[in-house]
Amino acid sequence: MVLLVVNMHACVTYSHVGGWYLKDPPEPGLGVKIPFLYWQGHLQAFFMGLLFFLAGVFAHGACLRRGPAGFVRERLLRLGAPAAFYMLVIQPFIGLVLLRRPGDRAIGELYLRYLSSGRVLSGSGPLWFAVALLIFCLALALKRAVLPGAAQAERRSPPSWGALTALGCLLVVATFAFRLVQPLDTDFFNLQLGFFAQYIAAFSVGVLAGQHGWLEALASSRVAAGAGWAVLVAGPLGMTATLLLGGLTQTGDFQPFKGGWHWQAFGLAAWEQLSGVALGLGAMALFRRRFNTEGPLATWMARHSFGVYVLHAPILVALALAMHPLPGGPVFKMLLLTVLGLVLSHAAAALAKRVPGLRQIL
Repeated sequence: MVLLVVNMHACVTYSHVGGWYLKDPPEPGLGVKIPFLYWQGHLQAFFMGLLFFLAGVFAHGACLRRGPAGFVRERLLRLGAPAAFYMLVIQPFIGLVLLRRPGDRAIGELYLRYLSSGRVLSGSGPLWFAVALLIFCLALALKRAVLPGAAQAERRSPPSWGALTALGCLLVVATFAFRLVQPLDTDFFNLQLGFFAQYIAAFSVGVLAGQHGWLEALASSRVAAGAGWAVLVAGPLGMTATLLLGGLTQTGDFQPFKGGWHWQAFGLAAWEQLSGVALGLGAMALFRRRFNTEGPLATWMARHSFGVYVLHAPILVALALAMHPLPGGPVFKMLLLTVLGLVLSHAAAALAKRVPGLRQIL
């Protein structure tokens, strides 16, 4: 999932679809944007939701072992400290150093204004995930403190195909409702609440999965494998129908899909959430059956994956600036940026873990 996060931000750099620090000019035409939109849309449908689900699985066990108070202290260190480091160091480094323009005021003056204006609170960048996860973990700890017996509930059977379908349908309605007040491309202190119906549900189901031992059962079920295979066909077809019927290819206007009382917004939410549930289940089934081993390289990459998540943004921005004069189209540059970004981000994470202070939070 962390590899896909890096790829997503490399895609935005050259597709201009979505939000990111740097969008390399010129902006591509609709014929280039649409293939990117298909890939990025399918990623967005599931990859962060799956991260929240897995985080919920492990949060249950961590809270049970440490107790609510110990769990909160550990989460403040492992999530709060990296988010604060990003907001205070990495975000201003990107904006004030890497993206500095001729004629800008002194860096020190701009940094003080960044702090005093309150913009620092919205400067979490990709670490919005850590901020959101910290909020979810604090809510879990509060629940466990108030209802300590809830964590010891009897084990239940994993959700059936019907229950998972019902979950997907509920997510469609909830996502459409969220986007009535928080459309896509808007945020609240860098939290894009238009996606949060899925994230809240994914974390909550993950906690239940950890509590009742569902992870292995879900990943090994025929439902997960079948959903994964089905969405490989139904996902692109459903997205094509949504975009064509919504008039995107005729007008190039994506605004009705972003939110509000538009049937296109409901159609996108329906495609996104139903596809997202299927893609998440299919990914777990695929990796359980085909990649359920861990050699030296995978072990090393896994150990540094959170460091990659924290550090990849300035590396991608610096690389994209350096690559701007190179020949090649958006797809070629996106692939090159993804590969170079992953290599250098892992190297940076490995070096950072040798630094006292950073070692504890990365």
